[in-house]
Amino acid sequence: MSNDLAKAYDPKDVEPRWYTYWLEHGVFAASDDPADTRPAYVLPMPPPNVTGSLHMGHALFCTIEDILTRYHRMSGYNALWQPGTDHAGIATQTVVERLLQREGTSRHELGRERFIERVWTWRRQSGDRILEQQRVLGVSADWRRSKFTMDPDLSRAVREAFVRLYREGLIYRDTRLIYWDCEARTVLSNLEVENEPTNGEIFEFAYPLEDGGGEIVVATTRPETMLGDTAVAVHPDDPRYKALHGKRVRHPFVDRLIPIITDAELVDPSFGTGAVKVTPAHDFNDFATGKRHNLELISILNHDGTINAEGGSFAGMDRFAARKAVKRALEEKGLARGAKPHQLVLPRSERNGSVVEPMISTQWFVKMAPLAEPALAAVREGRTKIIPEEWAKTYDHWMSNILDWCISRQLWWGHRIPAFFCGSCAHITVTTDESPPACEACGASGLRQDEDVLDTWFSSALWPFSTLGWPEDTPALRKFYPASDLETGYDILFFWVARMMMMGIHFMGQPPFRRILLHGLVVDETGDKMSKVKGNVIDPLDLIHGAGFEQVVQKALPGAPIEESLKKFKKAYPSAAQMGAGFAAYGADALRFTLATYSPQAKRIPLSPKKIEGNRNFCNKIWNATRYALPYLEGARISAAPPRATLLTNRWILSRLAAVVEATRAGIDEFRLDDASLGLYHFFWGELCDWYLELTKPIFADRGSEAAAETRDVLAYVLEAAMRLLQPFIPFITEELWQRLPRPEGSPLSLALARFPDAATAARDPEAERDMGVLQAVIGAARTVRSEHEVHPGAEVPLTLRSDDAAVRGLLEAERAAIRALVKTAGDAAVAPRSAERPRGAVMSVAGGVDVLVALRGLVEGSKEAARVEREIKKAEKDIAALEKKLGLPSFADKAPPEVVAEARVQVEALRQKRAGLEEARAIAGELD
Repeated sequence: MSNDLAKAYDPKDVEPRWYTYWLEHGVFAASDDPADTRPAYVLPMPPPNVTGSLHMGHALFCTIEDILTRYHRMSGYNALWQPGTDHAGIATQTVVERLLQREGTSRHELGRERFIERVWTWRRQSGDRILEQQRVLGVSADWRRSKFTMDPDLSRAVREAFVRLYREGLIYRDTRLIYWDCEARTVLSNLEVENEPTNGEIFEFAYPLEDGGGEIVVATTRPETMLGDTAVAVHPDDPRYKALHGKRVRHPFVDRLIPIITDAELVDPSFGTGAVKVTPAHDFNDFATGKRHNLELISILNHDGTINAEGGSFAGMDRFAARKAVKRALEEKGLARGAKPHQLVLPRSERNGSVVEPMISTQWFVKMAPLAEPALAAVREGRTKIIPEEWAKTYDHWMSNILDWCISRQLWWGHRIPAFFCGSCAHITVTTDESPPACEACGASGLRQDEDVLDTWFSSALWPFSTLGWPEDTPALRKFYPASDLETGYDILFFWVARMMMMGIHFMGQPPFRRILLHGLVVDETGDKMSKVKGNVIDPLDLIHGAGFEQVVQKALPGAPIEESLKKFKKAYPSAAQMGAGFAAYGADALRFTLATYSPQAKRIPLSPKKIEGNRNFCNKIWNATRYALPYLEGARISAAPPRATLLTNRWILSRLAAVVEATRAGIDEFRLDDASLGLYHFFWGELCDWYLELTKPIFADRGSEAAAETRDVLAYVLEAAMRLLQPFIPFITEELWQRLPRPEGSPLSLALARFPDAATAARDPEAERDMGVLQAVIGAARTVRSEHEVHPGAEVPLTLRSDDAAVRGLLEAERAAIRALVKTAGDAAVAPRSAERPRGAVMSVAGGVDVLVALRGLVEGSKEAARVEREIKKAEKDIAALEKKLGLPSFADKAPPEVVAEARVQVEALRQKRAGLEEARAIAGELD
């Protein structure tokens, strides 16, 4: 035990020192030794993108998952928090391509092999930056097991999964309509497309009939796609077009005759003109129509979004330039029929925000329905539980209506599809062999591997078991699959979680997790999503290490004028206006504790910098409380069992310890970390510091007494247990302080390995809590009188306590020293029955069934007190009148909910009692001079 604590807590000194210690001593290590009989707790970390740097979303999941992991590790589990990073196909390729662009070259100039080498070089230099940043937060993952989704063993798992699914008929190759990202030049899955409502227009134009005997008017929001039209559809029952069934129209720009077809599924006769242009190669509804009518598929777009040769004179134009040009050309031909404002939905790439295009393409797909059925059953049957439960309904709906998954991507960085094309017989050999020597159909050599790579989410879907050595039957796989929990943001429930459920059940025979815990989105203080456009992004490291607001906003809005950026920032974070010129170095513990106080189950988590500052103060409170206690703890004897306690204050604090242990465990177990953290805050600050430590002061005044010895042991025990309780939430400061406290014999080398408090730590003592409740009420009432009457803090007040309950009087007499110390009384408080005369000039308050009489004669000026009382009486009477008027209204008394009416009546009665007390105070005011 050491008492060399600095006067102020400095996280910059404490935090890096202890993290190094934990790593050096293998504190975070899980064991896959079959001889280790501890139950396993497994939590796969959502692998951050290798391109990423720490943001508030990462800080939130790191905090939540670290709390869960540390709690279970301390509770005797063999805890594995599996870390790693994702290769992030599109994102990483984009980063490296931008680097090449600044160097005056491109991936196409380098060629595929040299480009991939360049990406690996970038990854070695910069790719693990986010893992280093996670350590700053105190992440207790087993870093020795860290994985990267492009590691050789994980790449092998990807090939194995692909080949098995292909041979089972669950992966297939098909030509169909897909979403195409013209900027990234790759296909996207439906989940990677965000539909954005926007104001646009619907443009009408006419197709002339083949025989020149009229026209048919159609409407579109994308005029350029008319270059690929292969039909005009009308409803079969629409009388306006009966005479046109089976006729053809002439395309105005290309040499093509287009049939007029009837289709009841596609056409709504009441919308627009009732005639619909059909572009099967560039619209999903039209594609289905084209299949029904065997229409030609004419693709008009190149992969870069320019018009191809099918566009005739418009070839080579960018798609948006072509839109304007087609409208202009239609106007010149006299075929334009005007435009109307129209609310439409733009499909945008989730990755880069560009408008994506439906295009015909040959791609690889996973047949999802057979995989979804068992994953649905796992949740419906309760083998996997989703928390919050409301997301189970969303999961069920999506999985019940799931579409096949397009898994091929036209990128160079990623897992290359293990499919090899034969030039001799056109057979496709799908194999785990990275370089098959010959075609499996005809035996020819010189096979060509598919150029495409797999969707990043394909490898991520294997994460719970590929990181443990699958497809090999490894000790780690046997011990750590399935995982206990999967904790992540609700926004990737379908991207990642559902796919892991499907792949885990398919390849491992059981769901990959017992619980799926979903947290919300960290937003700014006003509830807006953080984005660089809004200038409301906060780097967690700036909160941990400290930063001026100018530095913060320069990161949020690089290149923007400082004044404008500061204005935006302070609008997003109103509490920042009260924080001077920037963030102090709050430390990781303060940030973690703040994030833990928000409900993880809330959809939006509004970050308040002022709250972080407040929790830095909480850390200081813990530090200073321990500094106060340490000199009194010399010679303390503690063990794993609670110490003997006879004094009321000691019995009470042990009982409150038992209560907070129970509440903390329940909060963590039920994924209510906000309940757990707020309960710990209240216990340490509101009960241990504000009450118990204050109550120890008069006891420690006589260091040699039996009471002091007992209190020393209880204080040491409670403080040590409190550090264990707080450790998962604020690991750094608690480790620093725990190492200086008396500890039970045989304690481990680190607090992170100590036993988390449980039911054996302490027992509830209802009698002590009842008696302490009376004492707290009495002391609180006396202090309130002092405060309300503005008694000088240094003045001692005569105090009389009256009760007709002999047991209560005995309690108050036994605790006179405590009352004297906390109320600052003139001598010991007088304890008497209620029949005792009220001292002249004494203000009375009733608390805990006790009359609390504080004599203010000579301490408070009578005229000032009389004026104060009159103000209070007028306010009480005004409030009573307002409530009585409200209760007298039939519209309220008869129609409001009964509990609301009852509450109003309770408020009236409380105000009447207050007024009665004030009337007495008015009489007393005359006795003060």
